[in-house]
Amino acid sequence: MRKIEAKAQAIAAAGTLFACPVCGENLVSVGTSLACANGQRYDLNKKGTVNFLNAPVNTEYGEEMLAARRRVLDAGFFSPFLNEMAREMHPDDRLLDIGCGEGTPTARLAKKAELAVGFDISAPAIKLAGALDSDALFCVADLARLPFADNSFNVIADIFSPGAYAEFERVLAPGGRIMKIIPNSGYLCELRHALYAGEDKEHYSNAKVKDHFLARYPDSTVTPITYDFDCTPALFADIVQMTPLTWQAPADKRADLLAHPLPSIHVDVELVTTTIA
Repeated sequence: MRKIEAKAQAIAAAGTLFACPVCGENLVSVGTSLACANGQRYDLNKKGTVNFLNAPVNTEYGEEMLAARRRVLDAGFFSPFLNEMAREMHPDDRLLDIGCGEGTPTARLAKKAELAVGFDISAPAIKLAGALDSDALFCVADLARLPFADNSFNVIADIFSPGAYAEFERVLAPGGRIMKIIPNSGYLCELRHALYAGEDKEHYSNAKVKDHFLARYPDSTVTPITYDFDCTPALFADIVQMTPLTWQAPADKRADLLAHPLPSIHVDVELVTTTIA
């Protein structure tokens, strides 16, 4: 069976999952397309992904950067905190991965869920995600207007992505959970020191993001996760390429960093989880 047909069958089997981002009406499966009662239609491509945007959005997430991210994540860069997230999941979970990038974390978490959907605003990211050998469904979509029906999911994974919490609550069923990964000040600290010594960018805080989340969900649990990721020179170069932290760095400092690859990179994050009433 071709991939487009397999994904179309999975979408049809999921029931009322997608909603039209234009009018909000439920989208129903029509062959290898999704259509609403008001005439909007969204076609699956040959990899079984679907684009819900009216026009392409230019992002800095190009194919080379995304390919580097895929190699780094395949090597296990996110594995410790993905394993922690997976431990909190159940076989009947319906998972939505917010800002899924090239889809590697979605595919990993999908193994623990009944259904998994990943979306990103970057079409090149979803192109790569569609090539994965995974049961997860992938689409191009806008965080501000999620193309999903109310109460469609019971788990949201948010890894380093912005939060649109009103939309999260809309698409989550009662009792649904949000699992959010927030980077701490020690995340990629070696790169900050090497590229921005003496500048404001050398120091980093996500306190406002965390405080906002906890103010909205005061009963959340917070789990610190820290580790050092051993990397080869090739993987180090991929880490430098994949992180936005390095993109605005002076060319000479970036070149010097790549000429002297570090043997390991520090990962310092928190897994913040909450249950929606």
